[in-house]
Amino acid sequence: MACQQFDLVADYLQIPTDDRERLKVPKRSLTVAVPIHRDDGSTQVFQGYRVQHHLSLGPTKGGMRFHPDVELGEVAALAMWMSWKCALTNLPYGGAKGGVNCDPRKLSVTELERVTRRFTQEIISFIGPQVDIPAPDMGTNEQTMAWMMDTYSVHMGYSVPGVVTGKPVLLGGSVGRREATGRGVGYLANRAMDVLGLESSKATAVVQGFGNVGSVAAFSLARFGVKIIAVSDAFGGVYNQAGLDLIALDKYVTANRSIAGFPGGDLISNEQLLELQCDILVPAAMERQITGANAAKIKCRILAEGANGPTTPEADKIIDQREEIFVIPDILCNSGGVVVSYFEWVQDLQSFFWNESEVVDKLFRILENAFTQTLTLSRKNKVSMRTAALILGIQRVHQAKKMRGLFP
Repeated sequence: MACQQFDLVADYLQIPTDDRERLKVPKRSLTVAVPIHRDDGSTQVFQGYRVQHHLSLGPTKGGMRFHPDVELGEVAALAMWMSWKCALTNLPYGGAKGGVNCDPRKLSVTELERVTRRFTQEIISFIGPQVDIPAPDMGTNEQTMAWMMDTYSVHMGYSVPGVVTGKPVLLGGSVGRREATGRGVGYLANRAMDVLGLESSKATAVVQGFGNVGSVAAFSLARFGVKIIAVSDAFGGVYNQAGLDLIALDKYVTANRSIAGFPGGDLISNEQLLELQCDILVPAAMERQITGANAAKIKCRILAEGANGPTTPEADKIIDQREEIFVIPDILCNSGGVVVSYFEWVQDLQSFFWNESEVVDKLFRILENAFTQTLTLSRKNKVSMRTAALILGIQRVHQAKKMRGLFP
């Protein structure tokens, strides 16, 4: 998917063939073994990955996911998308991504700590505040980043908070970082409503995925006055046309670790959820959820992509023909996380920290600029919002590589 998207934009921009390989092929791809002792005394070896896509604009930046489906190709694609995302929002980073192919739900806390620390040790020469800065992603959180920071700091002999972002605030994390991605989704969906002339108080939203991104996006939209009528997670979903009680739902999920069985609405599958009539559809779960098979069936006005790669190229072709759907592409829509990760990195380097209102204000300013530039280019060149966002990101990386030249 990532390569198909790149090739389409490279053709549109008429990027020379020689330059395309430099833009597409990752700078570094690392595969490591991650052996740990399980709590029962047995030994298990997981596979770990870290891909750094390019270093032309600064150190690389990207999440670290723990999931049983993690593999090198997926990580490389996500690193490429991170490159375009950082360039689109004018951050001084190249894209990176990493992960371990484990299921965190089947590991104890002590086992998760062993996986994290051993993986960090294996990639320690490839990360650092001026080299590559990991962050949380699917299956990881603030605690994971604290373990990574501690492992790196012990190796260096002094505290290095800037080696990761998404840490606890107590250890040099930024206020507003955990909420940043979902908060950005809510802000940009609200801006899209402004563009379309929709009244937020009369709008409805459906959210696929009720993890960190989906839950915060739902609450953010609700604060704008939008009614959340359905949400789902990996175990099922809940639908209530009158609107869900998000506070009660959040408490239920915290207690049960799943939406399944929540009494505040009717049971609904993920497939049914994506095809509900609504104003805003937020896919905030896994990749490839909207495909050629269901793209003609979605019934939203705004498609706000909280997840990475939720819409396949086949689905894009169908959605591009549906002028009633306004797409906020993933590299724009979910960029709030990396923007506030950048803020955290800057604060760590300065040892000077901002309050939450400063963080949110700076976040919205950057998102507003990226949204306006993408929308303007989309309308001017008569291309989709996804194509416009990719043009801006890819063009900036291409220009940076041309300016720096090629080392012999």
